Amino acid sequence: MRNNLTQLPLYLFCCLSLWIFFIEMAMAQNTTIPVKVGVVLDMDTWLGKMGLSCISMALSDFYAYHGHYKTRLIPKIRDSKRDVVGAAAAALYLLQNEEVQAIIGPASSLQANFVIGLGDKAHVPIISFSATSPSLSSLRSQYFVRATLNDSAQVPAIRAIVQAFGWRQVVLIYLDNEYGNGVIPYLTDALQEIDTRISYRSVIHPLATDDQILEELYKLMTMPTRVFIVHMFAPIGPRLFVRANEIGMMEEGYVWILTDGLTDILGTLDPSVIDSMQGVLGVKPHVPRSKKLESFKIRWKREIQQEYPTNESFELNIFGLWAYDAACGLAMAVEKLGATNFRFQKSNFSRNSTDLDTVGVSLIGPNLLQSLLYTRFRGLSGDFQIVNRQLQSSAFEVVNVIGKGERGVGFWTPENGTVRKLDSTSKPNLGTIVWPGESPSIPKGWVLPTNGKKLRIGVPVTKGFGEFVKVTRDPSSNATKVSGFSIAVFDAVMAALPYAVPYEYIPFQTPDGNPAGDDNDLIYQVYLQVS
Repeated sequence: MRNNLTQLPLYLFCCLSLWIFFIEMAMAQNTTIPVKVGVVLDMDTWLGKMGLSCISMALSDFYAYHGHYKTRLIPKIRDSKRDVVGAAAAALYLLQNEEVQAIIGPASSLQANFVIGLGDKAHVPIISFSATSPSLSSLRSQYFVRATLNDSAQVPAIRAIVQAFGWRQVVLIYLDNEYGNGVIPYLTDALQEIDTRISYRSVIHPLATDDQILEELYKLMTMPTRVFIVHMFAPIGPRLFVRANEIGMMEEGYVWILTDGLTDILGTLDPSVIDSMQGVLGVKPHVPRSKKLESFKIRWKREIQQEYPTNESFELNIFGLWAYDAACGLAMAVEKLGATNFRFQKSNFSRNSTDLDTVGVSLIGPNLLQSLLYTRFRGLSGDFQIVNRQLQSSAFEVVNVIGKGERGVGFWTPENGTVRKLDSTSKPNLGTIVWPGESPSIPKGWVLPTNGKKLRIGVPVTKGFGEFVKVTRDPSSNATKVSGFSIAVFDAVMAALPYAVPYEYIPFQTPDGNPAGDDNDLIYQVYLQVS
């Protein structure tokens, strides 16, 4: 038909061509194949609301740009109600009654632990953009796809920071749940590789009261280690820092390093919380800047304010970007399968069968899984690439909490370690850091506990060799001054230690006022004076 149009005048040719184009587009719209996918999220949480809005915008943007695609994802939404049983029930309903070909969600690692088995049974991919616990990988599920970073991915970046500043002991502070416990074995192994010892593990219950948090913090204050690695999320993480600030644990000499669970949400925290976190370091996945990302942020902000006009604290974070990219990745994977029969094979079950026995098997599930695993594109969060069934990241950003927010001080990459900028010529270290207490000096990371004793150094009072050791007394103040080459060397050695050791010099001499005689006499006099 188009070939015959070439004989017509140009104007008429253009008009008829547009008319045919619109007819063909309308016919294409009528022949699209609907593909049902489940969405399981905690709908009364900010993560759930943000995730759902980003998934909705992703599908709208995707099909607006790919209007000629033959398939269309149809979301079927269920609320997991902040509960592992609720998440499993929601997934089971979607598989039994909607026969969804994939499920986006659930939100937490603990919920995912329950839902993953259902995906395996039904041959339906379970795609989570927020379940980050490394323990999920140990389940070796064929149909679980982590469209977010494994928490263990940030461990090399944290290890590099500890190694760069030479800290030999650290304290781990983490939640007593699936999220908190999952990354600890990886941190332990990584720190052992650089000869850094974990002196204490502070495990805090997710529902701990302020008094319980204070009790744990006071315990930490009596210990010598001053380097704390915090693996927590909101709201308990911010509460920890408010309490720490109140009792003086955000002063000079302390070091606080955040994993991405808190670093990712620094921009959403209340100003009073940020005031309590001054000098903190944090690591988070690096999100490359792009015009597409900036445009999306503006559109998302406008839409979320229309949806929730009374709440001005809603802020987009990386989990929203991962939700957007996960939905786009799934839409691409489905389209690559073409005009396929998206249906379930019903299970044969008896009257005595349980609900699990009635779950059918997706006939397209294995092909959809492979299509998703081989999907590559440039998303809002960066390169979308699934390797070993989880999202890959090439870089982490290191930030420093200063003033009203955070300031980038460098990056970590597998190729170059800690660098100031993401280029091959960047210096292999971090930028200027303002530490707790507004100190520019690198904390030593270790002090004697507040109830500990000073190291007492015996100094013999001699009449000769004053250039090596000399003890003088100020007659007006009766204060003793110790000087000399040997003293200067000892002070320099103590200052070079990777931790702080409070010490004092104790001059001594024999009872008759003469210097000690032989070595045995010297040892005895030291014992008398410093014991």
